[in-house]
Amino acid sequence: MADNARAKRLADLIREVVAQKLQRGIKDPRLGSHVTITDTRVTGDLREATVFYTVYGDDEERAAAAAGLESAKGVLRSEVGRAAGVKFTPTLAFVADALPDTAKTIEDLLDKARQSDEQVRQASSGAAYAGEADPYKKPGDDEDDAAE
Repeated sequence: MADNARAKRLADLIREVVAQKLQRGIKDPRLGSHVTITDTRVTGDLREATVFYTVYGDDEERAAAAAGLESAKGVLRSEVGRAAGVKFTPTLAFVADALPDTAKTIEDLLDKARQSDEQVRQASSGAAYAGEADPYKKPGDDEDDAAE
């Protein structure tokens, strides 16, 4: 079993090689400049690599990019094997990264929270206290103390 540092180095190398090959070496029009390799993870035994990617565009372009990556998988694996120089070249699995969708969801939730805060701020702008401004009793201010 390989150490984690070696797996991390191999993952970084795979990410760089795949990104460069997609940018310069693959002529598939489905894999234009709108595919970005975001992360790569390698298993502890260095046999399998998961490559995370994002696609700039709509769902149709994402599906086309996924099909293009699947068809280019063999060429990309050969290039990784050539660059890595390891005994066994890891198999590549391409997974669409959920990070942009998650970031959009978080941004939408933050916008809703800002709007809710603004509504509360507007509702409380002309409000007054229900009782006195200082609701705490102080020694000597109590009416019972004055009656004694």
